[in-house]
Amino acid sequence: MQEDFLHYIWQHKKINGFHLKTTQYESLEILSVGKHNINSGPDFFNAQLKIGDQLWAGNVEIHIKSSDWFVHNHETDKAYDNVILHVVWEHDTEIFRKNNSIIPTLELKQYIDKDVLQNYNKLFASKNKWINCETDFADVDSFILNNWLERIYFERLERKSNTIEKLLEVSKNNWEAVLFKMLTKNFGLKVNGDSFFSLANSIDYSIVRKLQTNNQALESLIFGQAGLLEEDIQEPYFLELKKEYLFLKQKFSLSNTQVTPIQFFRLRPQNFPTIRLSQLASLYHEQHNLFSKIIEIKNINDYYKLFSVSTSEFWKTHYTFQKVSKLTQKKIAKSFVDLLLINTIIPIKFRYAKHINEDINDLIINLLQHIPSEKNSIVTAFNNLKQVSKSALQSQALIQLKTEYCDKNKCLQCAVGNALIIK
Repeated sequence: MQEDFLHYIWQHKKINGFHLKTTQYESLEILSVGKHNINSGPDFFNAQLKIGDQLWAGNVEIHIKSSDWFVHNHETDKAYDNVILHVVWEHDTEIFRKNNSIIPTLELKQYIDKDVLQNYNKLFASKNKWINCETDFADVDSFILNNWLERIYFERLERKSNTIEKLLEVSKNNWEAVLFKMLTKNFGLKVNGDSFFSLANSIDYSIVRKLQTNNQALESLIFGQAGLLEEDIQEPYFLELKKEYLFLKQKFSLSNTQVTPIQFFRLRPQNFPTIRLSQLASLYHEQHNLFSKIIEIKNINDYYKLFSVSTSEFWKTHYTFQKVSKLTQKKIAKSFVDLLLINTIIPIKFRYAKHINEDINDLIINLLQHIPSEKNSIVTAFNNLKQVSKSALQSQALIQLKTEYCDKNKCLQCAVGNALIIK
């Protein structure tokens, strides 16, 4: 038995029986359970109860045993002076107010439906499952599940947008600068995401804006700050970039000492940092005022057009500076734009909409429903239990579900867990 379960029972009135009685055999009517308190102090504030013929307004404290009151030293804490009801699983001792009157106690174990208790115990019984509800996940009503996934997707989006908010504070609300940092980070994918982000942080966005009309200068800036122009290579294009970068470094007092080293290891050639950084430079060369454009666009196909850029000419026949390869255009693929939409564009749009008090939730849902479900171990495992992920909306929500609810045993705060407990 966990105290959280008793909180859940009280908060949602999952109490079996209309004729409740306290341990002192007084009738008890719950008019309002009060507001759940997740901080220090009593568990529920401002409850309204009728005990016997007396109306009460005050706080409710919940424990497994009545004696836990003393274990937690509540008898010496003034914050508990206004407790009007002690809710426990097992009543093993009386609790008194400072005036020696008994605090009424409700013993829950005689009022909880046996099926609810059995379902709860089953949910938390095994420690070896991938998720607690894996044997019953497929039985959850699809309407309940889909509504829950939509809700927790926006929880995940809120968390992502909080990162954006912090970047806005640093940049003094320069949305274009924040977009550049977020895009650069996500051009690096998982392997180089942090490295690319440190690269973006090493460049004042005003420099990017000044160089946008000159793609080679922009590429030299990005490659130089990434530390990719420091080797002794005699390739002509490498030498041109290096010369340009040394000029820019002096002109803008640049430093890349805080940039995390870029990795090539275990990357497919199309994801080599050289290719992704060249595509990033081309994007900013071809699309000025990029932030305004992504805010205005509402159709996913227009995003594919906006990001339909290739590398500079040199990289069409190279993956590294030192080796010639077969001629390919190396355009940003739709699947890569999908990742940018999920991880950068939609979070930026969401945060900006909140900034201007605009509700774009329906637009976001529509965009995500046009993006295929991501493929990763979490999504695959859920789909093996029940085919649930059909778009990026569900795949992102499933990541949130696994990491923020399943892994933390927060089944009582999860609509799936609730549905399985109260069948």
